[in-house]
Amino acid sequence: MPKATVEVVRCARDARGCVFEPIGAELLCDQKNAHVAVTKPGAIRGNHYHQHSSETAVVMGPALVRFREEGELRDCVLAENEIRRFTIPAGVSHSFQNTGTKPMVLVAFSTTEFNLTHPDVIPDQLI
Repeated sequence: MPKATVEVVRCARDARGCVFEPIGAELLCDQKNAHVAVTKPGAIRGNHYHQHSSETAVVMGPALVRFREEGELRDCVLAENEIRRFTIPAGVSHSFQNTGTKPMVLVAFSTTEFNLTHPDVIPDQLI
């Protein structure tokens, strides 16, 4: 089974804040869904896996990102304002927790359209 990958996302910062591209043109045309989650301190997103779709999630910390791959847990800790891109294959459980005192931003893309009556989401408690 393929494993999740983690990449540093380049960010331009100035007095106004920051700007980054969550994914490049090579991935953009394959995406069928995009969503943004602004997550309160202590809150958790995910705790699931997808049977059919792969997901690309870009997280701006502070955050704990946890995966279950082949039965093993893997953690990635992001400091405040640190940005990482996670490519998560189908079948890999994942969760995102805001570990700070300010909002965590998550921008996610999926290779399948979201279907409210039959979501491609299987619960799996990681955090």
